[in-house]
Amino acid sequence: MAIEWDRIGQPEFDRYVEALLYRLFDGPSGKVGAVNGRGGDAGIDVQVTTEAGLRIFQLKYHPDGFPGSYRGRRTAIKRSFARAMRHQPVEWTLVVPCTLTPSERAFVDRLADTGPARVSVLDRPGLDDAFATHADLEANFTRDQLREAARDFGKEQALLLGGDDLLERERRLGNRADAVDPHWTWDFHREGSTVALTLRGKHSQAHVASPITLSLVGRAEAMSADLRAALTRSIGFGIAEDVVLPARTVESLTVDGPAWLSKTVSDVEVAWKPIASSAHAGAKVEVAFLGDAGTAEARYAGHLRTVGSGQLGASIDAEIYSLRLQMMLPFDTDAAATLRYSFDLEGLNPAEAMAVVRLHQRLRRGGDFRLSVDGATAGSGSLLASDSPESLASSERLLQYLADLDVVQRHCEAYFPAPLEYTGAERIELRIARLLIEGRCVAHPFARTLTLTLTGNENPILRTVLNGQPQSLRVSPPGHELTLGGHTLDIGRVHLFHTRVLAQNSRQVLHALDAGTSAGTTVALRPVNGETFRMYLDRAVDDDQPLIPVPLGLPGFPDPA
Repeated sequence: MAIEWDRIGQPEFDRYVEALLYRLFDGPSGKVGAVNGRGGDAGIDVQVTTEAGLRIFQLKYHPDGFPGSYRGRRTAIKRSFARAMRHQPVEWTLVVPCTLTPSERAFVDRLADTGPARVSVLDRPGLDDAFATHADLEANFTRDQLREAARDFGKEQALLLGGDDLLERERRLGNRADAVDPHWTWDFHREGSTVALTLRGKHSQAHVASPITLSLVGRAEAMSADLRAALTRSIGFGIAEDVVLPARTVESLTVDGPAWLSKTVSDVEVAWKPIASSAHAGAKVEVAFLGDAGTAEARYAGHLRTVGSGQLGASIDAEIYSLRLQMMLPFDTDAAATLRYSFDLEGLNPAEAMAVVRLHQRLRRGGDFRLSVDGATAGSGSLLASDSPESLASSERLLQYLADLDVVQRHCEAYFPAPLEYTGAERIELRIARLLIEGRCVAHPFARTLTLTLTGNENPILRTVLNGQPQSLRVSPPGHELTLGGHTLDIGRVHLFHTRVLAQNSRQVLHALDAGTSAGTTVALRPVNGETFRMYLDRAVDDDQPLIPVPLGLPGFPDPA
């Protein structure tokens, strides 16, 4: 129903047009502002500010136009245009609720000769077109007109004229759906233009009193190997896994049940969303890896997520830390059980992550295993080895990193999830921190130069350091920090030393000392032969061994001299 421009009046006209202009222009590239004209609108009813400049809309409610005989109207338009030009707009638009005659359009066109801005008109055809494009806006403003018409026919409720009306109409639709069948009903909801229907049993025995079956004919040749495997897990063994069959893989889907529901459809996407069974959820689960004598060499405990059953067998879905383990047990006792797993270390602390990586190594290594639920054996089998030298080396490097971080976190009493991304320098600093905590002496690869700033005070020890001969030196900063994953760890005071240190700029510094101008001068101290400074932690465990640097032991990184 179109807006009746000649009946709405000036206030409603202004409100309609302002709302339309906001819809058309307000956004990232433009800003719309309506002007309250009670204090004088200065030639602006609505302004739009864009990167191109200011655009002014002047609203004149003249349903019957402004012909030459209405000189007062044309004079008012000219005055509004002149006032608007003071704001130096790039475009001025006259908005009127009528269709312009040739004379009226010529009058507007002549205004362009008196100002620098472009001049345009938004008249009734343009307004109708714009509101038709934004039908929801038009519907909002024509609601009162529809309300009047509906009242004439006693059908106001059918128009959903408010939130309460909508709720009442939805309840009535729900009641109508409930009345279709004594055992089944539809639940429904709307998201945008999509309406979703959910079939629901009206009582717990609906599936017995009025069975409903689905028959799916698929196109196996159109399914990928991953999709076929997912169907086997979900339908064959009852694992609660969502599976989506694209339309190209579905030849037909037949629903067989009450007459009002039964039908066969094709060219349809099927989403299989089984409901996980809550029976036994949370029960204790243990996977044990067995040695040659059948004894358990390793045990990992977790909890049960779900149990399931399908056409081919039963399934157990368990979780150990973040590792999800799925065991599929065929009804055919001669068929082998299948064990499937996946894991994510994100959010785990180092100790938990190490347990998951070690479990992963056990699974990859292969061999006999046994799965128990609440102490009772649920299944067993033998895994084929699937580890490669590269994969084994990668997981070992990860374990070393997690073990180092675990030691440092416990020493600092600072706990956070293990960062899974780190730089080479962060990895080296972490290994050094662990060795220092364990009482070791370390040659720090990045500590090749020690720079000191002099205060200007005379000191005989300083002159000894500057005499050009290698000297033994130890300094003890108050703390030693490393940063990993945005977290700072301070392991405490360390001692930095070397037995043969040379000052690189000794002559320059001695000259400054003699001249009394040494304050602020820097001294660069370096161990001889390109070696690095050694470090050990204050009050670390003393093993009565000489302070000889131990190897860092990081694969691919040569130890410093």
